[in-house]
Amino acid sequence: MLRPRIIPCLLMQEGGLIKTKNFKNPKYVGDPINAVKIFNEKEVDELILLDIRAWADGGPNYKLLEKIAIESRMPLCYGGGITNPEQALRIINMGYEKISISRAAMTSVNIIGDMASKIGSQSVVVTLDVRSDPHSDGYSIHTENGTRCLRHDLIDVCRRVMEMGAGELVINSIDLEGEMTGYDLPLAKMVAKEVSIPITFIGGAGKLMDMAQLIKEVGVVGAGAGSMFVFKGPFRAVLISYDRPQSLLF
Repeated sequence: MLRPRIIPCLLMQEGGLIKTKNFKNPKYVGDPINAVKIFNEKEVDELILLDIRAWADGGPNYKLLEKIAIESRMPLCYGGGITNPEQALRIINMGYEKISISRAAMTSVNIIGDMASKIGSQSVVVTLDVRSDPHSDGYSIHTENGTRCLRHDLIDVCRRVMEMGAGELVINSIDLEGEMTGYDLPLAKMVAKEVSIPITFIGGAGKLMDMAQLIKEVGVVGAGAGSMFVFKGPFRAVLISYDRPQSLLF
């Protein structure tokens, strides 16, 4: 039986952890191995790691990913620079539970099905970075760290990736990423209404009540966050933490 999940989402670049705001102005926030050690102790539900430059830097950093896998005692999902089933299988064999694809899912017609055949649908996650689009009165999908806009209908894409064999969907709001003002609930409700596979929403969480509201209004989903788990206080001092809001969610 599915249950709500509280998921830290960490961004990596050149071997370090960073945090952005609206996909801009990256700030260094620490070492991924140290972060994994902290989250081990906190017994997190799952950890998402996204290398935001791997697509341009030659693919996944396997040495770092292996070190993280050896250290981790929690389910891991990795995304960044994965373009073929062999890369996906190599990462799964390291001990990762899931791999995430974004750019590849939008540029290769068969990649989702090919990966699902290799590692199983349950391990294939498609991450869609979306931004409100005044030209369509809806949302546009972006790739390459938000720099390339794809004029595809979001709901059509969600349906298509399900049909092609994706086991999970991650929706990341560029507009709210790093803002810590709450999730885009209309977006979450719109997608959840059309999607029958597990979904995680990222972008906007700043406090536990934001996650509680998302789950209360949308249903059994993953509530992902980055800034909330790496910053503390009005000056956004770096402090990696994790609270499990049992009384709010279950």
